[in-house]
Amino acid sequence: MATSMNTITLERAGAAARPARLPIADDKAMLKAAAELTRDLVKPNAGIYWADLIGSSLVGYGALAVAILSGTLWVAIVAGIVAVLALYRGMSMIHELTHVKHASLPGFRTGWNALIGVPMMIPSFMYEGVHNLHHAKTRYGTAEDPEYLPLALMKPWTLPVFILVSALAPIGLLIRFGVLAPLSALSPALRETVIARYSALSINPQFRRRMPQGDEKARWDMLETVTAIWALALIVTTVTGVLPLKAVLVFLAVGSGVALINQVRTLVAHLWENEGEVMTVTAQYLDSVNVPPPALLPVLWAPIGLRYHALHHLLPGVPYHALAEAHRRLSDVLEPDSPYYKANYRGLPGLVGKIATATMRGR
Repeated sequence: MATSMNTITLERAGAAARPARLPIADDKAMLKAAAELTRDLVKPNAGIYWADLIGSSLVGYGALAVAILSGTLWVAIVAGIVAVLALYRGMSMIHELTHVKHASLPGFRTGWNALIGVPMMIPSFMYEGVHNLHHAKTRYGTAEDPEYLPLALMKPWTLPVFILVSALAPIGLLIRFGVLAPLSALSPALRETVIARYSALSINPQFRRRMPQGDEKARWDMLETVTAIWALALIVTTVTGVLPLKAVLVFLAVGSGVALINQVRTLVAHLWENEGEVMTVTAQYLDSVNVPPPALLPVLWAPIGLRYHALHHLLPGVPYHALAEAHRRLSDVLEPDSPYYKANYRGLPGLVGKIATATMRGR
């Protein structure tokens, strides 16, 4: 899941000095095992989804309230951290909304938008219709992929900029829904710009959204209207002094914390080594990252199955709660020389170091 609605253009490093990469052929044994061993894992468990959503929301907003109301600094800081982690987990479920068949989880999209999407100003249309392009076989890693940049091939300074700019996401979302959405209702030209450039959780600055049509447009308009009312209410009540400035600042700080964690996770979700060529499924898998057990911290920084991001690219239809079982089954049957194991990494520091080293070497 990418964080920013758009991002700055990041400069590539040493393109002329890099040798051409040889194409990676599909590993038929791995792809066949992945398909055959997981046929019974594709049904989402509604109880798990709803419990996770409601639990994350209760903990997140409860901790946010404590952070706002507490007069003790250390209590406010601890509560703020809890709020960031819980709301980050809840917001990460937007990734599931783009893959799950909504008929198998009646009302879940509405529930997620009510509890997370609208209050945090990331309604589901910001990701639905966007993330599926990242999984399109002929789009992954190309200029048409909204969630891909060759970060490992760029200048070293681009990595900290990539991460730190995400801290501005709550301000950007407040402006997008509280200012641009109402104004765009009065200007067709501005409306086209808002939809094309500021209506997607993407990291590719060249990506442009198409205008929504049919049922998608009706759902989009409803969610955008409700979110705009919420954003306007935050702005007006803050300016008029009805809502204490501290409450708004804590809310925005928690939102920034969520965006920062997600951007770091995005940084290590792939190796970011493709320069625009169409890739095989196996090549896409090897450019992606799993951080399986025994690592413990990914439970916090890569929740809702995101620790199995490479496996998810093999099996995008498997719900997050079944990915651990899918990983176990594949690990039990695939030979030690299978490319499956080459996408498994130990943890966050090594992955960040790998990408940072690649930028410094210009390769």
